Amino acid sequence: MTVSRRNFGLGLGALALSACGGAATSTSSVPSVGLPPDLRPTPNAGYDAWVASFRSRAASRGISSSTLNAAFRGTGYLPGCVKRDRNQTEFKRSLEDYLSIAASDERVSKGRAAFARQRGTLQTLEGRYGVDAEIICAVWGLESYFGERRGNVPVISATSTLAYDGRRGAFFEKQLIAALKILQNGDITPAGMTGSWAGAMGHTQFIPTSYQAFAVDFTGDGRRDIWSEDPTDALASTAAYLQRNGWTRGVKWGGEVGSGAPNGSIIQPQRGGPRFSVTRNFRAIKRYNNSDAYAIGVGHLADRIGGAGPLRGSFPPDANGLTKDDRVALQKGLTARGFDTGGSDGVIGPNSEKAIRAYQASKGLPTTGKPSPELLRILG
Repeated sequence: MTVSRRNFGLGLGALALSACGGAATSTSSVPSVGLPPDLRPTPNAGYDAWVASFRSRAASRGISSSTLNAAFRGTGYLPGCVKRDRNQTEFKRSLEDYLSIAASDERVSKGRAAFARQRGTLQTLEGRYGVDAEIICAVWGLESYFGERRGNVPVISATSTLAYDGRRGAFFEKQLIAALKILQNGDITPAGMTGSWAGAMGHTQFIPTSYQAFAVDFTGDGRRDIWSEDPTDALASTAAYLQRNGWTRGVKWGGEVGSGAPNGSIIQPQRGGPRFSVTRNFRAIKRYNNSDAYAIGVGHLADRIGGAGPLRGSFPPDANGLTKDDRVALQKGLTARGFDTGGSDGVIGPNSEKAIRAYQASKGLPTTGKPSPELLRILG
């Protein structure tokens, strides 16, 4: 997967650095409430030295001393950002599982409610930028669950930590400079500039450089505010992003073959699963996240928000020989016996694996944590 808009591996005490010397202080201007311990500032002499040397580079890029002092006050090294960045193992989720999450019944229901609340704004944006209102809403849904999960990690701490770490140092230093310019422009305060552990921000998770390139002040209040409870600027920025990355007005993204989808290229992301006819606007969505599954997720969620039903085609059994219905039945069976799987969506993730191990242990079975037809038979 390539990095285009933000950093992907498609979804956080204070160390004062106002003088970039690393002296500890209790007067933090950056919130840390609700963050796990590894996403709170931790003393690190190497990081402090890096920040001190960074000041001159930032100044050469037009960042004022007052901006630097305000931005770094109360921030610091976040070991959790490094851990998450280094532990991004290549993980392949099937399209069936991805869509079970991206277009779950709950997300569709929330999406329709969110669309109803923002109908006027979304339709105005469609008229201005030519991007389907449902597509804008679907991106919002996949990126932050319609604003419910925007991230609360301080962006300056996150990007400076990852720039110092060096694995992708040049990329994250570029993001840090862009974040400082956003602060200097007055779009947001240091305390308000929060996001993911990798610096993606706001309702639709822009990285700082993409914010600089595409964010718009649609409300006309003088700030491009993608962080506040009002999602208008964020939704407008997403529409502007897609428009400037090739979206064609009046062309659908595509659809499942056999469902009346527009003519386009035929793809089948999961062997044995449904095929899709995709258009140039499918490729525009992929500029947001360069993944076929993501683009289908956005398109399908948009269709569902607009009133369409589930996919008609079926997916083959998984590597364990279980269909989605089998996996749902297994999750329900475990939960009914007191081994909570955290839901019954047919996606076998960490919660389901933990529940399987606990059940297996209670029955004296090998604790593999893996679903199987035999386990389903026992539960049945």
